Amino acid sequence: MNEPQKNLSPETKKQIPLRVALLASKYTLSEYSVLLQRLLVGLADLSICSALVCPSDAGIDSIVSPGVEVIKFPFYKLPFLGHYNRKILIEELEKFNPTVLHCLGEDKAALARQLAKQLNIPYLLTINSLHKKFAHLSLSSKRLAQIIVSAESLAADIAEIYPKFSSRIRHINPGTFVSESTVSFSQSTQLPSLVTTCPLKEKFNFSKLLGAVRHLAIDRYEFMLIIISNGRTEKQLRAIVSATGLSQNVIVIPRLQPWRKILAAGDIFIQTWPCTFFNVMLLEAMSVGAVVAGCKGGVDDLIIEDETAVIFDSQDELSIYNCLRRLLDSPEKTRKIARQAQQYVRQNHSVSKMITETLQLYNEAMQWYKKG
Repeated sequence: MNEPQKNLSPETKKQIPLRVALLASKYTLSEYSVLLQRLLVGLADLSICSALVCPSDAGIDSIVSPGVEVIKFPFYKLPFLGHYNRKILIEELEKFNPTVLHCLGEDKAALARQLAKQLNIPYLLTINSLHKKFAHLSLSSKRLAQIIVSAESLAADIAEIYPKFSSRIRHINPGTFVSESTVSFSQSTQLPSLVTTCPLKEKFNFSKLLGAVRHLAIDRYEFMLIIISNGRTEKQLRAIVSATGLSQNVIVIPRLQPWRKILAAGDIFIQTWPCTFFNVMLLEAMSVGAVVAGCKGGVDDLIIEDETAVIFDSQDELSIYNCLRRLLDSPEKTRKIARQAQQYVRQNHSVSKMITETLQLYNEAMQWYKKG
């Protein structure tokens, strides 16, 4: 591919409009769909042209707003056509003519580097997870303008792994819309609902949680636990629930879209394991006013003891039991923590601020690349 003309005057360069190409994997579209949707709407509201590169089998109807150009990749699902698929992708992106590329997840970092080189544009990389395998990401010191992280704990981890990129790390809080009402124990006549979810990529043992729930049932607490499965473990979870005699108190449901409505039906959201990634479901649960029962460890920036959440030891069944019993026994105190969490989210995780800060990084990336 021919390199773009380099003899433009500074005045002409400044007039080049921002055109954003976003690169998303199937995992990103599943786990962070609400954030992507809000970003695309924000860009459209500002009349910024955007294109989304995503898997051909990804369901994006509820994510993509009108005016967003969608480029499906790969075009042919055959292993020996990888080079040909990338060639077609480059041609499609050249037609769109992006000025900056934003890779929305670590799993597409290598492809983002290749595309940025071929298109001769800067790129940004969002990292949402703490994983050892990401210590070997393919990063370009010449074209990678910024690494965006969704939590301070991630920023510290990435700076340690990639010290030469530490000055390019930018923290942007994911944005959400906070409900005016608080759902936690808002209906005194209804059966209390507990909601938890299975991680998409990580294996997790629900035995400690189910053991605590079993003891609550033995103690004659009335409640319903909803487990949002990841698809792969749904059948196995149903069998475990049946074997432990909890079928009257526990139901397993698939991960449905939009899952914010499911979270809004719960009084208590349980994060049962130390999360190695930024958990959007946790953020959304706080925003609708469900109280959070969680454990520390991993990407736990949202979990502040007795301010935004109630803490338990994820490896201690009795600790989980006591935490849930405390919440069920004190609805008013529970609602107070839920309201505090909503206020925290309202102050620190606004959608408008997320879009403004992201847009600022796009413009900074373009200016940085011009100077280079």
